Parts: sequence; C-alpha cells; structure tokens
Amino acid sequence: MMRELSSQKYPDRLETATEGPTKVLIVDDDANVRKMLSNIITLKGYACLTAAGAVEARNILNEHPFALVISDVSMPGESGIGLARYVATAHPDTALIMVSGIDDPDIVHSALEIGAYGYMIKPVRASELLINISSALRRRKLEMQNRRRQVDLEKQVQERTEALQISMDDLRKNMDGTIQVIGAMVEIRDPYTAGHQRRVAVLACKIATKMGLSQNEIKGIEMGGVIHDIGKIAVPAEILSKPGRINEYEFGLIKTHSQVGYNLLKTVEFPWPIAQMIYQHHEREDGSGYPLKLGAADILTEAKVLAVADVVEAMSSHRPYRPALGMDAAMDEILKNRGRLYDPTVVDACKTVIQDKKFSFEF
Repeated sequence: MMRELSSQKYPDRLETATEGPTKVLIVDDDANVRKMLSNIITLKGYACLTAAGAVEARNILNEHPFALVISDVSMPGESGIGLARYVATAHPDTALIMVSGIDDPDIVHSALEIGAYGYMIKPVRASELLINISSALRRRKLEMQNRRRQVDLEKQVQERTEALQISMDDLRKNMDGTIQVIGAMVEIRDPYTAGHQRRVAVLACKIATKMGLSQNEIKGIEMGGVIHDIGKIAVPAEILSKPGRINEYEFGLIKTHSQVGYNLLKTVEFPWPIAQMIYQHHEREDGSGYPLKLGAADILTEAKVLAVADVVEAMSSHRPYRPALGMDAAMDEILKNRGRLYDPTVVDACKTVIQDKKFSFEF
C-alpha cells in the first residue's frame, strides 16, 4: 500500500526539487511498521510514501524525487541491501537509512559501506527515528552543496583553461608570425640563401619527429630553424653575397653570427631555448665547432638537430662561392663524420628521412 501524508511545516525539513515538503519513502514488508513509521514522520511535517518491497520502491523512486529512503534490511525478494546499492547508484542525491530487526555488525558494515547515512534496530523509538532523519537530511544537504560547488569549480576551471588555451593559441600565432618575419628579414639581406632557414626548419622537424621528440620540442626546433641565422644581419651584405672564395678575415665575421643571434634573443622569453639553439648550432661533438667549442655533453639536442639539417641543406644548395654539391655529397659528409662532428642519433634519423622518405628540398 502507498500513501502520501500531511505537508505540515517542520524546522529541520529540506525542500526537494519539487514544490512541497521533504519527501520520505518508507520500505518495509510489514504493514504495521510502515504505518507506525509514516505516522511519526508525517506528524513532524514530512511527506511520506510507503512501499512493501524493493521492486515497488524502485518504481516509486523512478517516478518521484525523494530526499530520503528508510528501508528494512530483510524483505522477501530483493533485500534492503540490494535496494541500497540501487539507490546509491541511480539516485545519488537521495539519503538512505537502514532498519533491521537483527543487530548484526556485518550487515551494519555492509549498509554503511554502500552509503547508508544511518542504521537503526527495531523496534525503533520515535525520538531515535527523528534524530536519524534530521541527521541524514542535514548530511545530504551538505553533500549536495559540496557536489554543486565541485561542479561549479570544475566548470570554472574548464572555462579558464579554455580561455587560457585561446590566449596561448593567439600568442603562439603572433609569435610564429613574428619569427617568420624576422627570418624573412635575414633572407632579404642575403638573397643567395633565400629559403635556407625555412628549408633547414623543415628538415630539422622531420629529423626530430623520426627521433621521437615531443611535439613541443619539435615546435621549438621549427621556430629555432626559421631564424637560426638571424645573426647574419650583422655581417656585411657584400661578404654574404661574395661570388668568390672568402678569406679568413671574412669567414671570421661570418662566424660571429651565432654570438650575435644569441645576443639579440637571449632576453626574449620564448617557450623554447631558441637563443641557445642559435648559439650552439655550429658547435660540434668533438669540440671543434664555434663559438664556444662545446663538447657533445654540453650541446642541446635541438642544436644538434639544427646542426645536421643546416649542413645537409647548405651542401645541397647553391652558394655564391660554389655550385650546389648535391644531396649525396651532403649525406657523405654527415655519415663520414657521424659521432665525431655530428650526433650519431641525429645522423641516423636524418639518413632515414632522406633515404626512406625520399626527402627533397624542392617544396
């Protein structure tokens, strides 16, 4: 039998999502127990429905929202423990109090572990019932408030994360554009190497990808490659475009471009060590490079990648002082000096990119 009772006000009651007083569902196979509990609850201002078993209780719960379920443990068919598991899963905003005629610690533990807010032994006294109800509803209110706060907090975090991501994307687009412009400025002064930086960046990214570097590292290598010769703006244009062989003094001026590039960018806060990449891209494994004569252990991986890509592109392309030597000559150079001048892992990755992928600078 099912009945809905009085809606008299009571100070501790909580409003549900629907109009009216707090709804309580009593589930017990004993009609006398259902009547006794519902009378006590109704007199204190709660709206009460009753169910004779778990199946009936499930049907009622699926039709109406309840603040609280008070269920017997031992019932024909599905037990109160089974119903408790269903309530905890399907109706997490509904509080639950278990009632039993057996004082069994194992059953008590099972009920509380499932999520019951209270456990009472029959016969239930009115004062004990009302105290348990008041306690359960207050706990339910706090847990619902906490869940709402958690949802609100997660929403705020998501919104701020999305806004930050948009800002980062805009910043990166602006940074990419600025770096591309800087690279173009260098190439305008040195028409014979027009596209050199861009081609180095493309090959370097393919090498880095083959090496298994992260997407962030690859992006940094791309940006470093696009402006790795920025320091050449300090080298006289007539030296850069000189058709004959350059002398030792002129080569000394050209070699300053790594230091100049580093000085120009060392105070710029990039997400990647671009200034250091530019500084080190002419360093060599055996310490014979410039400007710092660093050894293998002190050279950035990104700079090692740029070094190989730079040599391969430079030898493959035409220069004012010589015709293009071709890809075969470039590969002979890095393979012959693998481990001495150039990092072995980078050389192996470059070989795979060039040979297996049939890479070409004609793009």
